Amino acid sequence: MGLESRRRDAARRAAAIALVALSLTACTVSAASDTPHPDGPAAPATPTPTPEPTPIAVLSIRPAPESDKVPLDAKIRVAVAKGELVSVEAKRPNGSLIPGQFEDDGTWVSKGRELRRAKHYVVHAVAVDSAGLRTEVESSFQTLDPTSTLTTSISPLNGTTVGVGMPLVVHLSEPVPEDRRAAVQRRLTVTTSPTVQGSWSWLSDSELHYRPKTYWPAGTDVAVRVDLLAWKAAPKLWGDEQRTVKFHVGDALVMKVDVTGHEMTVTQNGNLIRTIPVTTGKDGFVTRNGIKVITSKERSRIMDAATIDIDKNDPEYYRLKVEYAMRLTWSGEFLHAAPWSAESQGLANVSHGCTGMSLADAAWLYGLVKVGDPVEFTHSPRALEPGNGWTDWNVSWDDWLAGSAS
Repeated sequence: MGLESRRRDAARRAAAIALVALSLTACTVSAASDTPHPDGPAAPATPTPTPEPTPIAVLSIRPAPESDKVPLDAKIRVAVAKGELVSVEAKRPNGSLIPGQFEDDGTWVSKGRELRRAKHYVVHAVAVDSAGLRTEVESSFQTLDPTSTLTTSISPLNGTTVGVGMPLVVHLSEPVPEDRRAAVQRRLTVTTSPTVQGSWSWLSDSELHYRPKTYWPAGTDVAVRVDLLAWKAAPKLWGDEQRTVKFHVGDALVMKVDVTGHEMTVTQNGNLIRTIPVTTGKDGFVTRNGIKVITSKERSRIMDAATIDIDKNDPEYYRLKVEYAMRLTWSGEFLHAAPWSAESQGLANVSHGCTGMSLADAAWLYGLVKVGDPVEFTHSPRALEPGNGWTDWNVSWDDWLAGSAS
């Protein structure tokens, strides 16, 4: 082949290679190409938002939220699952906080008996989980309003000085079933200084007394703590009182009346200080035998025989003003001045049951005696009825203990 022919073949091969290379180039788009997008510039990518973490601690509060008629002895309890309690605030209606404590399992429990009748309470609690995320819960509830509540009236009154024969007398506002008396009795705590052995005894389902085996020692200080508040005494009966009553036992003034001997002896702290001529009840109105206790003192009072069922047309009827009256029985026996019977005093019994003496002796005695001083009557054929006054000292100690509920 000539030189010219070889040049033409080389030119044809070069043209063919160039054509193939051009085809390949037209089918490839470089990532770095500046060729514009047919719909304009590409938008930047939007990042996906990260979700907020959810607390996993779960709080539970008892009494249940919005509950009503909650029992007064209920405890407020706040517990947490999958977390730890940070704070608990249980608020009384006035905004003050109810005290509480954490138990071993982390539960918060209110102390004591803090709930009161017909009141609204709010509880706010905060807990955190292992990631430190907080859970807060607020709850409220309403307590019940009992239809029957148990309170006390007590003799002697707080702060008084009484005689050595004074029993501690508690009257209950509602009767207590026999199977609940021991529980009520345990809510009445007696302390003495010096220590004196004593016991409660129930006179009825709504009255109980406390006394020692013998008369109180002179100078004894006595306190009774009543702890009935927010306490369930019986079904549908809730205690509604918490208080302490204190009294002091004064000098040992003891009077002894010999009904047939027509005289009264008065001793103070064991020493005889006076012997008084007296007159007591005549036939048909005989003065009762036994140990009586002065229950009240009146500078004067109107005594009307109608109160002991004597008709106004009866020759025995009387109505008169009596000086220096010291009551002994609920039925109407008194120590008092009786100047109209001066000639019989020390000699005969002419009264309607009371113990009469001269005006001077009655005035002296009235100025000396205290509520709670004992008066011991002997040699009368008529027995003193149980409960006709404070007749506790006529009960043997064994029988007295038998009347206790515990």
